[in-house]
Amino acid sequence: MTMLKQPSGADSVAPSDRKAVIVGGGEAYRAEQGSDYLPGISAETVGAKVLWLGVVTMPPGKRTKAHVHARHETAFYMLSGDELEMWSGDELQFRDVVHPGDYLYIPANMLHVAVNRASTPAIFIGARNEPTAQESVVLFPEMDERIP
Repeated sequence: MTMLKQPSGADSVAPSDRKAVIVGGGEAYRAEQGSDYLPGISAETVGAKVLWLGVVTMPPGKRTKAHVHARHETAFYMLSGDELEMWSGDELQFRDVVHPGDYLYIPANMLHVAVNRASTPAIFIGARNEPTAQESVVLFPEMDERIP
């Protein structure tokens, strides 16, 4: 298999189904629900068709808005930080705490809120079966006040 480091700028090599592509990552962005995303593998960076892989950060003292990912599953591995509260369920009635070294799975269409009450960023490697930056997020603002 040929490995290609994808350069940036005018010399960029278009992704291909016939060779592997190595990228330095895409442009960082703040997702609609409030977490910071740094894509590595995505439709935008390599032409991925069903996969997104990157770094997701919840800044210290911040939280996401109540939301679901209507059409995709999400998986995270917590790299660093103190801990992160994960509230989930139809009424956001379940509270779990994620620590560095833990894996987290969020099924498609699962209502959830992530809260970082610590003074350090919570940093995750994340993957989902939706390749674009414009994922299938649906916000539930009426549920935001349920989480203290």
